[in-house]
Amino acid sequence: MSDIDICIQQLDKRYSRRVSAVQAFCKKIIRSAWFSHTPAEVSLVLADDEFVHKLNFEYRGKDSATNVLSFETGNIPPKGFLWLAGDIIIAYETVLKEAKDQNKTFEAHLAHLLIHGALHLQGYDHLSEKEAFKMESLEKKIMKSLGYENPYKDVE
Repeated sequence: MSDIDICIQQLDKRYSRRVSAVQAFCKKIIRSAWFSHTPAEVSLVLADDEFVHKLNFEYRGKDSATNVLSFETGNIPPKGFLWLAGDIIIAYETVLKEAKDQNKTFEAHLAHLLIHGALHLQGYDHLSEKEAFKMESLEKKIMKSLGYENPYKDVE
């Protein structure tokens, strides 16, 4: 992977207080989940629920915030050319609330959602049972390789 551009939303500096060296952390996690075409560029926005709520409504018709949104370009260029893979947007308050509700650390839950978003950018999905099994298996494998627990352990 060539580059990961990270924007911490101007109104929400809480990320830098919740995860030390947040940019290095996010880059490490996304790179660990990158199997596709290289060189590639990913844009990551660490935002608040209000920002994600607006995007979720505008692009998915859902009138609520969500933990992670991924907008993949789907246009893979010829080998050797830079692939602008897409955007991952994370909602702080939702991630924090879910981590508390699921008895996970904020860091572990954020890692899982970054992996989830990176896999979406590479064409993985969970619309069918077969697709979900494949994507979740990859998520568990990557999380384990990074020293985190199975993110689905309480739902299986």
